[in-house]
This record gives sequence, C-alpha cells and structure tokens, in this order.
Amino acid sequence: MEPDTSSQPSYPVQFDVDYPDRELNRWSTAFRIFTAIPILILAATIGGTGYANWGGHTTDATITTAGLLTLPVVLMIVFRQKYPRWWYDWNLELMRFLNRIGVYLSLLDDRYPSTDERQSVMFDMPYPDAKNGLNRWLPLVKWLLAIPHYVVLVFLGIAAFFVVVFAWFAIIFTGRYPRGAFDFVVGVTRWYNRVLGYAFALVTDQYPPFRLSP
Repeated sequence: MEPDTSSQPSYPVQFDVDYPDRELNRWSTAFRIFTAIPILILAATIGGTGYANWGGHTTDATITTAGLLTLPVVLMIVFRQKYPRWWYDWNLELMRFLNRIGVYLSLLDDRYPSTDERQSVMFDMPYPDAKNGLNRWLPLVKWLLAIPHYVVLVFLGIAAFFVVVFAWFAIIFTGRYPRGAFDFVVGVTRWYNRVLGYAFALVTDQYPPFRLSP
C-alpha cells in the first residue's frame, strides 16, 4: 500500500526523479565510476566537487556547500534584507546540475548528465522575499539548527550506499533498477536537498521535515 502523503504539506524545496521504466544500459552501469570522471572534472572547475551524499552522491555522506553562495547571502539578508536574484539563480542552477551528476552516479538514470537540460531530474526551490518572507537573523544559526538532520543523513547515506551497490548488481543482471531501492535513494537525496536549501541556500525558513517522501 502506498503511503498517504495527501495530508502532508509540501516543502518549498522540491526534488524528484522520473523512474526509468525501461531497461538501463548495463555497460554504462558497470563502468559508471569511470564514465563519470569527465563530468566530475567539469564540476570541479566550478567548485562543485564537494557536493557529496549517497543518494545523490560522490564519495561520502557529509553536508557540504562547495560552489554554493552562502556566506554572501547570509550577509545580504542580515544587513540589507535582500537576496540578489542572480545569486539565487546561480545556486538553483548549480544545485540542479550537481543533482543530475548525483543521479547519474547513483545509477538512477543512464543518460549522461547535461550541463543545462533538466533530463529526468526535477529540482526546484522558491525565490524568497528576503524582506517579508525571511527572518533576517535566522541565517546566522540555520546551519546549527540543522545538526539533527546531519546526524540522520549520515546513517541514511550509509544505507543508500549499500542500496546503490545492490541496485548495481540488479541492473547488471536484470537491466532494471528495483523500484523500492529507487524510491529510497531518491528519498535520501530529497531529504539532503531540503537541508541544503534550508541551511545553506537559505531560500526558506521552514524547517525541513524528517521524511523521505515528497
């Protein structure tokens, strides 16, 4: 039975991945860690290599903000109550790009990550009204308030790592990503993105929910 999410309020930071209801490329899956090297090098040139989690992962389950404009946004919100639109656009498009890389590494899609096209990944976050919609002092402590999420995400990240390993074998032998495993990995990545949007992209003051579902 599917969980009832109709009564759950939607969180401002949205993430989802289209389930590949088709046979995935087994050769690409088998050598994914090598085929991803060029796009990881490209990401490194824009400061994105630190965007790491398992479920949209590179190497570990840590919260990082490499490439994101965080401290400048904190200063602007605190002192001017402004969130420059082009800073928001940078953070949004960078997170979309890095999520596509994470989805590829997690085997959720076998299409090579695009630098600009959305592909199977849906990621969105609202442009905040910094003056009327955000508490000007909260950005100073959001990273601290999110500590319970960091702890949970470490354990979820470890679990997602083993789920991805399981999915690797499943795809090699059957060509399919088991739906339950797929939903779990997407859920972990969704959770991670909510925390990132709250504590580091600073687009909302709404505290992230402790759930995998939308």
